[in-house]
Order: sequence, then C-alpha cells, then structure tokens
Amino acid sequence: MHPPETTSKMASVRFMVTPTKIDDIPGLSDTSPDLSSRSSSRVRFSSRESVPETSRSEPMSEMSGATTSLGTVALDPASDRTSNPPDVTEDPSQNSITGEHSQLLDDGHKKARNAYLNNSNYEEGDEYFDRNLALFEEEMDTRPKVSSLLSRMANYTNLTQGAKEHEEAENISEGRKKPTKIPQMGTFMGVYLPCLQNIFGVILFLRLTWVVGTAGVLQAFAIVLICCCCTMLTAISMSAIATNGVVPAGGSYFMISRALGPEFGGAVGLCFYLGTTFAAAMYILGAIEIFLVYIVPRAAIFRSDDALKESAAMLNNMRVYGTAFLVLLVLVVFIGVRYVNKFASLFLACVIVSILAIYAGAIKSSFAPPHFPVCMLGNRTLSSRHIDICSKTKEIGNMTVPSKLWGFFCNSSQFFNATCDEYFVHNNVTSIQGIPGLASGVITENLWSNYLPKGEIIEKPSTKSSDVLGSLSHEYVLVDITASFTLLVGIFFPSVTGIMAGSNRSGDLKDAQKSIPIGTILAILTTSFVYLSNVVLFGACIEGVVLRDKFGDAVKGNLVVGTLSWPSPWVIVIGSFFSTCGAGLQSLTGAPRLLQAIAKDNIIPFLRVFGHSKANGEPTWALLLTAAIAELGILIASLDLVAPILSMFFLMCYLFVNLACALQTLLRTPNWRPRFRYYHWALSFMGMSICLALMFISSWYYAIVAMVIAGMIYKYIEYQGAEKEWGDGIRGLSLSAARFALLRLEEGPPHTKNWRPQLLVLLKLDEDLHVKHPRLLTFASQLKAGKGLTIVGSVIVGNFLENYGEALAAEQTIKHLMEGEKVKGFCQLVVAAKLREGISHLIQSCGLGGMKHNTVVMGWPNGWRQSEDARAWKTFIGTVRVTTAAHLALLVAKNISFFPSNLEQFSEGNIDVWWIVHDGGMLMLLPFLLKQHKVWRKCSIRIFTVAQLEDNSIQMKKDLATFLYHLRIEAEVEVVEMHDSDISAYTYERTLMMEQRSQMLRQMRLSKTERDREAQLVKDRNSMLRLTSIGSDEDEETETYQEKVHMTWTKDKYMASRGQKAKSMEGFQELLNMRPDQSNVRRMHTAVKLNEVIVNKSHEAKLVLLNMPGPPRNPEGDENYMEFLEVLTEGLERVLLVRGGGSEVITIYS
Repeated sequence: MHPPETTSKMASVRFMVTPTKIDDIPGLSDTSPDLSSRSSSRVRFSSRESVPETSRSEPMSEMSGATTSLGTVALDPASDRTSNPPDVTEDPSQNSITGEHSQLLDDGHKKARNAYLNNSNYEEGDEYFDRNLALFEEEMDTRPKVSSLLSRMANYTNLTQGAKEHEEAENISEGRKKPTKIPQMGTFMGVYLPCLQNIFGVILFLRLTWVVGTAGVLQAFAIVLICCCCTMLTAISMSAIATNGVVPAGGSYFMISRALGPEFGGAVGLCFYLGTTFAAAMYILGAIEIFLVYIVPRAAIFRSDDALKESAAMLNNMRVYGTAFLVLLVLVVFIGVRYVNKFASLFLACVIVSILAIYAGAIKSSFAPPHFPVCMLGNRTLSSRHIDICSKTKEIGNMTVPSKLWGFFCNSSQFFNATCDEYFVHNNVTSIQGIPGLASGVITENLWSNYLPKGEIIEKPSTKSSDVLGSLSHEYVLVDITASFTLLVGIFFPSVTGIMAGSNRSGDLKDAQKSIPIGTILAILTTSFVYLSNVVLFGACIEGVVLRDKFGDAVKGNLVVGTLSWPSPWVIVIGSFFSTCGAGLQSLTGAPRLLQAIAKDNIIPFLRVFGHSKANGEPTWALLLTAAIAELGILIASLDLVAPILSMFFLMCYLFVNLACALQTLLRTPNWRPRFRYYHWALSFMGMSICLALMFISSWYYAIVAMVIAGMIYKYIEYQGAEKEWGDGIRGLSLSAARFALLRLEEGPPHTKNWRPQLLVLLKLDEDLHVKHPRLLTFASQLKAGKGLTIVGSVIVGNFLENYGEALAAEQTIKHLMEGEKVKGFCQLVVAAKLREGISHLIQSCGLGGMKHNTVVMGWPNGWRQSEDARAWKTFIGTVRVTTAAHLALLVAKNISFFPSNLEQFSEGNIDVWWIVHDGGMLMLLPFLLKQHKVWRKCSIRIFTVAQLEDNSIQMKKDLATFLYHLRIEAEVEVVEMHDSDISAYTYERTLMMEQRSQMLRQMRLSKTERDREAQLVKDRNSMLRLTSIGSDEDEETETYQEKVHMTWTKDKYMASRGQKAKSMEGFQELLNMRPDQSNVRRMHTAVKLNEVIVNKSHEAKLVLLNMPGPPRNPEGDENYMEFLEVLTEGLERVLLVRGGGSEVITIYS
C-alpha cells in the first residue's frame, strides 16, 4: 500500500507520476530511515522519451542488459523501481539495497535483485521504467512508451520544401532541434487566397474574350466547364490524399510520389516541374504582350509594314523583351524570396480589383455602355490604329476631301478619280458600337462559333455586303492563328491550373487537413463562377467582331476586356500587367524548390547537383536550370503555342493525382483513412478520364511527347533501382495483381504447353556465409534467361533465435550475388538444426500457391570419396530422395566450377544429350532453353540414344528425327549401339574395390554407445572437442575415427580392448576374402560401358546432359550409388545429370 499522501499526489497529476521515495518500497519504509531521509521527492513526467532516438537501432543497452528475468521482477515486492538522486550515486554502500539491507528481502527471492536499484553505472539523465510497465521493460529500447510516442507526435513540425523526408526528422535528437515557429495561417489566408492568385492569370485578361468570340458562348462555356470540372474532380482526389495523414511542405510532389511510388513520383514530379517552369515563361510572355501592345507600343524594336510579316516582327520583339524580363525576374528571386512574398498580396489585390472592374463595367453597360466605335467596311472589320475618321471622305471647311482611309484603299489619297480597291468601291463604311451593352441582345449573335483560318478577315455575318473579293489590305483586322475547338481547350486550360497552391503551403497552415480541402474547393468554385459568368457577360456585352479581335485593333489598340471595364481600361491593363509579373515570380520561386525536393529525394541520380543550395537555402543551381528551360518557352514567343505545352504537363500531373486516389480507394489500403469523406473512386476515374481526354483533345502530339518524357523518366528511375519504400499505391496494386494471378494459378496444374522450369537453386555457404559455388547461380540465369520463377535457397545449421542475424547477412550476400548474375527471383534462407531437415523444408515449403518451383538445381558433392565424413553424400542422396518423393525434376551440375560465366560466349561446340530413358522430355527442353542465352547460342544440339541388340537402330534414328521435327527442335541425331558383352575384369575389380572400401569404413566407425561414452568423458574433462561438424545429423552413424583418450585402465577394460582388436583382425581377413555382390557388378558394368561410349562421342562437348538414375530403395546401397554416378560421368568436363519429375514437360501439339 502506498502512503496516503503519495496516493493523493499521484491522483492529482494528469500525467503518469513516478514517486521516487524509498518509503514506497514495501518492507523498507520503516526499517531504513537512512535511505528514506536522503531520498528526494522528485517526480518524473513520463511524457519524456524513455530512450533517446539515436539508440533505437542499437543493441540492448547496459541498462536493459542488466535487467533480471521478467517473472522474477514481477514477483519480487522489492523490485519496484526507485530513482536515486544524483548526489548519492557515488556511494555504493548507500546506493545498493542488496548489500547491508538484503536481510529485509524475502528468503525465497534473495536472487531476485532489482537491476535498476543495483546498477551503479547510471549517469544523470538516464531513464528508468515505470513500475506499472515492468512486463515490457526489456523491450523499451525498441518499443517506446505511448506517452513518449505521443510527445514526439505532438511536437511534430512540418519541414520546409526540399528538406529531408519527414520520416528522418524523428531521428534528430532533442538537443539539436531548432525552435520552429508554430504555423498560424488559417483556411482563408493560407489556402483560399493563394489558390485564387495562382488560378487567376494571364489567360483571363488576354485570351478569354477571344475564346468566347471564336468558339461562341455555348462552346466557350463548355470549354470552361470541362476544364473546371477537371480541376474540381482533381481537387477532391487531392483533398482525400492531403487529409490521409500529415502532409509535409512539398505539397503536390510529396503527395504524388508517396502515393504512387518513386518511379511515378519522379516522372510526375518532373512533369509538374516542367509545367511550372513553362508557366513562368507563359506569364512573362503575357506581361510582355501587355507591355508592348497596350502600354508602350512604340517600344517595339522590330517593325514591319506588311500585314502578314507584322506578326513575325512581334514575335522577335517578344523574344528580346521576354529574355530581358526573365533575367530581371531571376535576379529578383536570386536576391531573396522574401521580396516576392512581400509583394504577393499586392499582386493579388491587382487581380481582384481587375475582376471587380469587369463586373462593374458589365453592370454599367446595361444602362450606359462605354463608347468604343468599330469601323466597318461592308461587313469587314477595319483596324482603327491608323484611321483618323471612320469615313471615306471628310469635311475640311466647305470642301469634301478624301479621308486617310481613302488613301489606304486607293492609289491616290488626293483625288476622287483615283483607282480604288473593288471591295472599297462597292461597300460603304459604317461605324458600330463595340460594346453594345448587357441589354442589347448581342448574345444571340455570339452564341455560335466562328472558326477562321489564319490570314482571314474578321467579318460580321449579320451585316450585308457586296460579294466582291477585293485585295487584302493591312488595314483590315486579320486572324493571326488558325483556331479550332481543340486549340482553344489547350490555350484556356492553364487558366484553371494552380489548384495545388494550398497544398504547397501545408507547412504554414494551422490545420492543414481541414484547410486544404475547404480552401481549395472554395477557390475552384469561386474561379469557376468568375470564368463561367465572364463567358456569358462577354458574349452579352461585347460585339462579336471585337471579341474575335485578339489584340484590340478595332478599338484603337485597347485591351478588349479593358473596354468593358469600369472606370477605365487602364485598370485592367495595369492590374493584369502586375498580376502576370507576380505569377511569373511565384512560378520562378516555386519551380526550383520543387526540383530541389525531387533532387534531395535522390531518386534521379543525374539531378543530384540541383539539390544543393546556397547558405540561406536558395536552390541556386535549380534556379539556373529553371531559367534556362523558361528561356526555351520564351524563344517560342507565342502565348498561344506555350499554353498547350504547360497544359500537357499539368494535365499529366492531375491525371496521376486522380489515379493515386482511385488506386488507394479500390485497393482498400489499411492506411487509407482520409478525413475528407466526400470522395469516391468513380469521381477519381472520371477526373482521370477527363484529364486524358483533354490532353489528346488540346494537342495529341504534345500529349504523346509529354507521355514519352514521363515514360523515359519512369524507366530511368526503374533502371537505376530507386531504393525507396514509400508505401505507395503501385506496390499495393502489384500485391493485388499478384494475389489475383496466384488465385488463378491455383485452379489447376499447368498444361504441358505452359510448363517451364521454375527453379529452386540450392546453394551451399561456407563458414564466412559466402556462396561456395556462385557458378550455380550463373547456370540458373542462363537456363532461365530472366523468365519464370527462380528461388535461391540455402540452409544455415543452428538455432533460429541465435542465428537470425547470420541468416539476414547470408540473405543479403545471396541477393547481392543474384544482382551481379542478373538472376531475377527470390531468396529463401532456412535456419534448421540439421542440414538435411532444412533442405527438406525448403523443397516442401518454397513458393506460394501455383507459383511453386517444379525443378531443383544443386551441385555435385565434390571430393566425397576423400572425405572421412559420410554426411556430405548422405545429404545429397537424401535431397535426391526428397525431390523424387515431391515429384519434382532434379538437375545436378557436376564440375560446376568449369561452367561458363555470363561473359564467356562459345563461338562453336556441341551440347550433347544422352537420352537413355524417357522421363518427361526434360532432356529435350533444357538444351533448347540454354540456347536462348547468348553464352550457348552458337552451340549445336546433338541427341544420342542407346540401342540394344534387339532394337532396330536405323528405324530408331528415323523415329527420333521425326519426333524432334514435330517438337520444332533442331538437333543432330545419332543412335549408339551397345552390344551385350562379357563383364570385364576391370568392372569386377572396380566393384570389388568399391565394396571393400564400404566395408572397411563401416568397421572403422564408432558404435553409438562408444561415441556417447567418449563424449561424456571429454565433457567431464572440460574439453571442447566437437564430435559433429556443421551440417551433420547427430542421430546418424558418422565416419569419425576413434580419438585417443587417456583413461585409467581396469582389467575389464583391458579385456574388452583385446577383444575389439581381435574382432578388427577378423574383419580385415573378411575384407581379403569377400566376393562382390552380383547386382553391384551388373550396375558397375552398365556404368563403365556407358561411360566408355559417352566419353568416346562427347569428350569435346561443351556440355553433356544425361539421365540420372534413381537412388536405391535400400539405403544400405547409397554409397555404391554415388560410386556408380562417379564412374558414369568420369572423364567429362561439364555434366548435367537430369532427373524428371514424372510429368510430361514437352509436347508436339500446338
């Protein structure tokens, strides 16, 4: 029981409190006044981390290493932890209660001494574990307390864009963390206004009127609606992703890359970067267009009097001024981003004032339209830039003289009898109102489209005119670009981009998960309303010919949208100029940081240099690359040509945002729990479909180029092997597809036509956990040529709990070797007490469902004859038996070290197949598969079969050739005749030697009882003599020679020893007199005769494949079986013994 005062203290504090008085230890409060008097009443709040983060990955510390057993700590009443004050830790007599006060402990628990109380190695600041968590104290170094975890999560701060991943932030120790400013921005200031500023742009002021005039109100409304729907659906998907966990600053790129993986993330991230960079070029071109066309037209450097060449001169002006303006903006960004951010609110104010001026002008036009007359010749629109009066003649005093307009169309500007343009003669000059106003009903004329080819004169269809062609004068307002619905989509779409501005600022938001969805969707609704209402207002207020006049030539060079605005066109001109400058600055600020974020993720190696920044964090190299790419856009010089390019990149980015949301929703990823609930996979797919459709509608060739760029980046990242695991949706999709495919494979066994060797390669490891025969992997890669399943397995002998680290190290070694040999497959390591059991487990359990191995590949146990230990060849035969029992095919490579590497290529030679018995057709299939690889490609296949005396060898050869023809395998066929012959003396001698050796070794083995007695004796003498080597089976007889052990001899032992020696002499006599078994003689005869034939025919072959006979049913003949195989393959350089799995693997049918 705790004292009342302590209990009340614990109850009064909200956090977990640990009393540190010795009084709290039962049995000590009354009997140890010296301890309790010096104990402080310091309390510890458990919101601190129990273990420093830096030690989480290290082995168990001294503190946890000194911990007593779990059960003992729980039972001992004296094991409650106390906290020793720092001022007394140096006195061991006072620091330990297990010394002079040990008599206070219960007798039954004297050994249960608390490690925390007894440990004098603690330094000040070391953590102690709560008494209530004693059960978990040994795991505290890897599994922190909930209070510690919550403390870290509560102190989480978003990182700046382009910094290390947020996961790495947790590894920064507490002392080094810089104090960060708590984000305070709400939805309105942090998301809504930045999105408005980024969405409203140059297109609204410079091109929307032209889009409405060219496409008509209905089609323009459809264009705007489709684009706004695309961004709205994308915003819904983005909101779901953004609210599925904390989004660090980095916004859109972070969301896409973490949702779709490094390959898609890198590809889409770079597309987003290119889109932002080209957006900067577009804004700069827009600003220069406003400057040169509407503010200071006289500043143009290049001019042309020819109407058709005037546009080319204008493009050159755009290039020169655009480049200069780009350099200026880059310098501003380079000097400091703070200046850009300071002026952001000013630029936003310009945009809002300009839009309000449009609405005010539209309302005013309903009762007092502004006076902007448009001069018409017949139904053709005249440019009013150089016309003083809209008439053919003018009155000067009492005289009627030709006007300036007369001079443009006639060969003399002084005389009325001059020769004039035919169209000018037959049509009258009239003046119409450019802004009829909201109440005029002009919208009926503007409802329908009016697409014209380049160079056509803009006409008013409702006005009658003489049907005379006339000449093309530069005083007409001409169409400067061939327009179409698809072109207008590409030009308008950039005006709805910018929806990710809020997610890019997530680091500055008070509650990003709440602000991003609300702010973004409200901003899209607002801008969509503005765009759609402006489409209707422009169509209802402005004359059609003025709408189609892109540069305002018909209204004295005024900005067309400016003619509608109130109080003055200059409000729009100045406002749009500053807003485009601001948008350009924002793009030049954001794009380098986006590139820096991609570079710092280190998924695209050649971009690594752009991750560096100067001292204040500005990404200098990234800024220079951004400026260079933006310059390419400026050299294009036409706003109408640049806009579709950035439309492609933004559309691709939005497409993948929708794909990410749809994938996560459909796959039901456990971590997919967005706070934003108003999403559905169907909406995401609809958004994705609209994005894809818009890409090809606006410009199919740009769409293909953008996809090729993204595809190349994807393959490059995949080729480089991005070692990033971000828990992405593509990995989830792969898992779902794999599960679906595996379930389909389970439906039945594969058809013979679909059979291919799915390999389980058994590798042997040495003491340093290195692969003994790496050429076995090389051979597997040549056999597979990268196709099908390959599992590389190995066994480590020992206890799994003790050898887990070794298993991981060996697995990494094998995976590294697999990479080097380009073997695509899986690695499986088993820790087992016995080698043979481990191999059996591998053969039984590797693979999953229908994706299991059907062929085992292993090496021949070289030097088995010379080895005193029988375990090597016994394990080999055991593996053969397990493989046969599992109905798997078996490939045994003999002399594997002589097999070629992947760098060697045979220019000629033969692969010889010795087809002795048919066991499924493996012998036919394997050489064909090997020849697919470059190493064996130039080798020829020769197939030998053996004919007995009763066989018709000529007919056999014909039948075999026909069989191979139907199998579509090109090979040379040869039938070898083996006549019955007497058993040679060599065969007899060879069999006798084999059996004598087996008998001798059997007699020399220790009996089990002798081995046990010897082991006990060695153990008693504290000797570390090990009787069984790694990889042995302890319960089997082993070929270990008897060790000489010094013993105290007794009479009984002496007599037993003499009897044993006499027995040995008898056994030796038996060896000399023994006769070989007749069945062994027959088998040896077959092996010798076959070997003679094979060596005679195939001694120069690059590879020999032959049937592997099965092991004997009686295990006593195992050693003889090994000898038969040795004799069969003697004198051959490279041999592959093949044993079928009992099923047909090759067929003649299609």
